[in-house]
Amino acid sequence: MPSEVKILGLSAERGRWLLILLGMNVLLCSGSVYAWSVFRKPLETELNIGATESLLPYTIALVFYAALMPVSGFLIPRIGPQMVTVIGGIAVGLGYFLSSFATDITTMTLAYGVIAGSGVGTTYGVPMAVVAQWFPDKKGLAVGITIIGFGLSPLISAPIASSLISAYSLRTALRVLGVTFGLLILAIATTLKLPPKDWHPRQASSLSLSTAPTRTYPKHLLTSRSFYGLWICYALGTLIGLSAIGISSPVGEEMINVNPALAASSVSLFAVFNGIARPLFGWLSDRFEPRYVAIASYVLILIACILMATAQSGQVATYLLAFCLFWFCLGGWLAIAPTTTLRFFDPDHYAQNYGIVFTAYGVGALSGNLATGQIRDWLGSYTYVFYLMALLALVGIVTANTLLKRDRSETITLETTQKCGKR
Repeated sequence: MPSEVKILGLSAERGRWLLILLGMNVLLCSGSVYAWSVFRKPLETELNIGATESLLPYTIALVFYAALMPVSGFLIPRIGPQMVTVIGGIAVGLGYFLSSFATDITTMTLAYGVIAGSGVGTTYGVPMAVVAQWFPDKKGLAVGITIIGFGLSPLISAPIASSLISAYSLRTALRVLGVTFGLLILAIATTLKLPPKDWHPRQASSLSLSTAPTRTYPKHLLTSRSFYGLWICYALGTLIGLSAIGISSPVGEEMINVNPALAASSVSLFAVFNGIARPLFGWLSDRFEPRYVAIASYVLILIACILMATAQSGQVATYLLAFCLFWFCLGGWLAIAPTTTLRFFDPDHYAQNYGIVFTAYGVGALSGNLATGQIRDWLGSYTYVFYLMALLALVGIVTANTLLKRDRSETITLETTQKCGKR
């Protein structure tokens, strides 16, 4: 009986909210990857490398993060969310710890990029899959709140890492963070579980629980025009957002002449906007057509690009506003994409479906970060990066308006399912 289901000693109706909090903490540890810009300058100095090379560990971490998402999605229903989280937690901690011994950029990239990045990809999807199953009545909001942890992570990890680097060294900072993240993720892993198949919240209406399309993964996903629209829009949104995150501190120091301490601390401010965006865009994606929400995010990106393309030295407020918008929109896409996946495709296969959609994130991360580093090294300034971002935002607007909508065949299937549910 649903009433007998317990979560951490509480009834499922109440205990499921604790899973959001616990999931947020797993993502808080994993999301420290977004604080990489704090490590870049010390790494460039210690290893005597340029901007493109210092971006490699971060870029490869994001690629492996995206590559392991589909794997994690297939493993969750087979070995359970707890074991998947344990595997990911060990990889995250080990990757950070081993990177502290790196003496060249190749070793650093293997330890931080490949090992830690794989751990992030393995753990990232688990809290979202667990929460989505426990909240069939509030999917977008619940998932959006859960992934706040990933977005807000730099708010905590960036100043801690910066303080450890200043007080001790880059290597000590990596070791401390690795041990801490690994232990926290392993402790929380024991609490994550999926609901029984016949469980649903008492408050949910029969209609809200009968709106899933009848066709199943993978045919329904890969044969859908809306999948390709979502994939392209997600790739563009993350390409722009992740590129901006990777250059947040260097742009402040080089273009605006912000002192290094302020540039590092500003990452915490940006992280707040990244976190706030997730439940907000999740809520919006629940209530409005995803294409309209996507277009709104691209318009905000265009505004940020214009601000930075015309920014002058000393215009700190312009820099802060623009990068708050960049981080805000990236956080938005990390809520728009999973919520749209839940709306457009079979929610019973959400972990697998979103794992495939999430490959767009890896493509955006790899191409965006390589491009920004090359533009800086070739042209001597980050200013030109924002012209490219503006162009991509325009492409995103067109793509969202033409492709990011439910296929006609999907709408018919959904309507038929709803009618059957009413009988």
